[in-house]
Amino acid sequence: MKVFIKYFVRTFLVFAFLLTGAMLAYDSIYEAKPYLGDKEGNSVSEHLLSQDEKEMSPMDYMFQQSKRMNVLLIGMEGPRTDTIMVASFDPKSKKIDIISVPRDTYYERNKHHSAGKKKINAVYYDDGIEGIQSAVSDILSGMPIEYYIKVKYDGVEKVVDSLGGVPVYVPMDMDYDDEYDSPPLHIHFPKGSRVLSGEEAIKFLRFRKNNDGTGYPDGDIGRIKTQQEFLKAAFKKTLGYRLPVVANTVMKYIKTDVPLGEVAKMAASAIGMSSEDIATYSVFGESIYLSGVSYYEADKEKTLEMIKSIYQSNETEAAKEVIGSSSSDVSNKN
Repeated sequence: MKVFIKYFVRTFLVFAFLLTGAMLAYDSIYEAKPYLGDKEGNSVSEHLLSQDEKEMSPMDYMFQQSKRMNVLLIGMEGPRTDTIMVASFDPKSKKIDIISVPRDTYYERNKHHSAGKKKINAVYYDDGIEGIQSAVSDILSGMPIEYYIKVKYDGVEKVVDSLGGVPVYVPMDMDYDDEYDSPPLHIHFPKGSRVLSGEEAIKFLRFRKNNDGTGYPDGDIGRIKTQQEFLKAAFKKTLGYRLPVVANTVMKYIKTDVPLGEVAKMAASAIGMSSEDIATYSVFGESIYLSGVSYYEADKEKTLEMIKSIYQSNETEAAKEVIGSSSSDVSNKN
């Protein structure tokens, strides 16, 4: 068992690193599945609730009863949190649900009045890990964030190289040049299958459109699918014989407070998991302009429904009734 736990710890950290690295160019979107019951796994019904539990909001009760473990994943580029995601592991369904929070999400803080400070990616610089955990929880309808994993992007290239490259299918000719980037960015990949080196992987993940304005036929959805395929291919290679080498590389570029005891619990629950047990989402919302500055404004009601769907999909009908009976009240409060 000790050997398995050590293997799982390495795999989990490498997975988190690759996931955050794969999303460095943008923020995601998609769909998935979860659970609620008492600590023994039994269904919840109204007459079994204590007085304190009855006074909780339905969402708070759902969060308290769930056995999920939620980990904040942040990709650092200098002092900025360039990528912000939450990985929610459900030990019952053996699935990981990934929720992406766009870095330009509007998040107002009373003590900061400048335009740039009203974006969620500015929180970490001012308030550290606890501040960004709290801010992300607020955006995600109060979803608890227990732990964090912080990734430095400058290690992504080295991790991909330690994997021996990552096989991908380039869905179109990619031709893009930006002389003003630092250093200048040049992306030139012909359509077809190839194995990407670390340097090439960074370019592949950053690609948005060609010099002539063409790009993915289905826009950002196509780009996200490409990133997800890259992630699955990298994760599949991670599970092979190269894991120890990759893990040693990752540890130089990652920081986390996930305790060994929690990882051991995850390890016992994660037997049989595969890269197919990963679902990805994004916070619902739209782009807005305030005083000439572009932000992403989260849609509270739609985000609330997304969180509920993630937590409820493995619940019994009785449990759903407990939460669903007051869902409209919770939406109004938000």
